Amino acid sequence: MTNFALMQELALRNNNKIVLLVMDGLGGLPMTPDGLTELEAAHTPNMDRLARQGTCGLSVPIAPGVTPGSGPAHLSLFGYDPIKYDIGRGVLEALGIGFDLGPEDLAARGNFCTVDQNGLITDRRAGRIPTETCVRLCEKLQDATGDALPGYQVFVRPVKEHRFALVLRGPGLGGQLTETDPLAVGKAPLPVRDESGTPEGARTAELVNRWIEAAREALKDEYPANSLNLRGLAKDPGLPNFTQIFNLRAGAIAIYPMYRGVAKLVGMTVLETGNTHQSEIDTLKQHWNDFDFFFVHIKYTDSRGEDGNFEAKVRVIEEVDSLIPQIEALKPYVLIVTGDHSTPAKLRSHSWHPVPTLLWSPDAMPDRCQVFGERECASLGGLGIFHATSLIPMALGHAGRLQRYGA
Repeated sequence: MTNFALMQELALRNNNKIVLLVMDGLGGLPMTPDGLTELEAAHTPNMDRLARQGTCGLSVPIAPGVTPGSGPAHLSLFGYDPIKYDIGRGVLEALGIGFDLGPEDLAARGNFCTVDQNGLITDRRAGRIPTETCVRLCEKLQDATGDALPGYQVFVRPVKEHRFALVLRGPGLGGQLTETDPLAVGKAPLPVRDESGTPEGARTAELVNRWIEAAREALKDEYPANSLNLRGLAKDPGLPNFTQIFNLRAGAIAIYPMYRGVAKLVGMTVLETGNTHQSEIDTLKQHWNDFDFFFVHIKYTDSRGEDGNFEAKVRVIEEVDSLIPQIEALKPYVLIVTGDHSTPAKLRSHSWHPVPTLLWSPDAMPDRCQVFGERECASLGGLGIFHATSLIPMALGHAGRLQRYGA
């Protein structure tokens, strides 16, 4: 794991810039035993060229065999031990939409969902309702539930598509709260429980369940978003600052709020961008002289994997590959292409499989990889299989941003 004290001691400033391009859920699996993964099937001449010139490998976000959520997987990419720094997704969601969390605030990520007449979930994402519908439903919930918990303030804010953020503000909130999403269709939502064993936790679980009951009553006629689930209920833990640890001016470019949230949580400057991959690259160009390090997030590789749409995920990868020359034209000293975790279309979910990673720099040691893909990275990659927390220190080393340790 990254030694933050050592990084602060060794980190240097220079003019060499680093780009961390994260294709969410990049890793995949073959649909058939003799098939290719999504990355292997994609036509990626630019990534393949970088793979021949750079060094490749496979990263492990959490631990072998452990399937990560997006929050801990990104913290790992940023150099934070994801076990030590356990962040609730609600915090990331709230920060990602610009909600300023206070010390008394408890945040949760909400998902609108569809339930049948028996209360069983038939669609965990309510058909990915349009964001305009999400905005309307959040306004309805704010009106219907804003006064549901006397002594506490309730904030319901839209995020994107079927996602929203819930924030409760008031005294004595806390505990270790479970999620309501059973992560499967055909099952009923779960109640929130406290696992801390504290009076504070028990009281908070009771309050959240009361809000959920009022919210579901307000939604019961809103098909397909006629119910909801809450995930990642937590408070802001206060993380060490990324920019101070690594002596970097860091900018973050992401379409989806949650990823802006995790970047903001660690102290990066979140840059406004549009809703397309090209707009993200345009934002990178506009701010190139303002930062030393850029985190650029691509969401739709993960979305298409969760949809089980192999071909659509391939097309996203190919689109991103076509943008690579625009990044190269800016002349970054280090360009990393990777994912936060794997999301194989075959599994329709995040998975435990190591993530293909490419590190290009004029000072990289070329290995024997000729193309960028899972099996090539595994068998020929010079980076081997490594923990994702090592990636930022490796980038700093290649950028000449770490001084020598010891005499």
